[in-house]
Amino acid sequence: MTCCPRARTSDGRARSRLGGMPERDHNPHRRRLHLPIVATNGAPTAVSTERKPPWLKVRLRSGPNHRELASIMRGSSLHTVCEEAMCPNIHECWEAREATFLILGDRCTRRCGFCDVMTAKPLPVEEDEPVRIAEAVRAMGLRFVVVTGVARDDLHDGGAAIWARTIRAIRDVVPGCGVEVLPSDFDGGERDIATVIEAEPDVFAHNLETVPRLHPRIRPAFGYERSLDVLRIAKRLRADQVTKSNLILGMGERRDEISVALRDLAGTRVDIVTIGQYLQPTSYHLPVDRWVTPDEFAEWKRVGESFGITHVEAGPLVRSSYHAGDQYRRAREAQAARV
Repeated sequence: MTCCPRARTSDGRARSRLGGMPERDHNPHRRRLHLPIVATNGAPTAVSTERKPPWLKVRLRSGPNHRELASIMRGSSLHTVCEEAMCPNIHECWEAREATFLILGDRCTRRCGFCDVMTAKPLPVEEDEPVRIAEAVRAMGLRFVVVTGVARDDLHDGGAAIWARTIRAIRDVVPGCGVEVLPSDFDGGERDIATVIEAEPDVFAHNLETVPRLHPRIRPAFGYERSLDVLRIAKRLRADQVTKSNLILGMGERRDEISVALRDLAGTRVDIVTIGQYLQPTSYHLPVDRWVTPDEFAEWKRVGESFGITHVEAGPLVRSSYHAGDQYRRAREAQAARV
């Protein structure tokens, strides 16, 4: 989600300084978005030129684990949201041997104003992708893995069958491995959500992302109430299912609206909520409205947990999959304490 400097390889391709690997141009024909995204206050979008506050500065370090994981990803022809969404935590997570896989390709059928994953007509589904991901999890030595994916409105089930096969393939190849999944909303279809839940992921996540007023502009293909319904359905289908969601701050929301969104999430009985700072990836995306301070993030953690959410992870660089294994363990411990 963060904008990073670019260099060029010898053949002219962009190279990300986050990972030192060739990076594709998300919008080679300048057609990525049909209409320019505008600020929530109505101003034209532009890459923020305001200097980022010190708490958003990240030291970029590429160690042996990062290089090894990058090699495994390239060798398996897999995608990670760490790279596709340009996550600022990529070096920290990969050095800790944690990664978030992106399934169903790298082209999304929806367009959100904050997201750096490419919006385009998807390529055909790769039926062997679940097995390749499972083998990569084994090669990387992971004990807890996060799987997210692009929206696939072109598929009759939204890709639910691939989601379920991926969960089962990881468990077959790496018994005991924890699995968190972060799918789209499947257009609210209970049958497709059930297909994923029946594969018994340890965590079922679906991100709300923003407040009701901004939802239609920032997530035009999603619905605020529909996203809440996805979390409710997951709990109804499997009573002990750990559920999770995410909010992004700094996109034009008001303080009172954040409280409303947290209360609405608590109403779904969600177990985990992550809250982080929005960073504008490119000039084709929503501009940053404000920089949220670490003290304010700490306040929202207190507010969310006061509403009954088991664990709220909040901070400027927090992303949905950040410290996912630790979040799951805390949620399970809290559930056990309530019994």
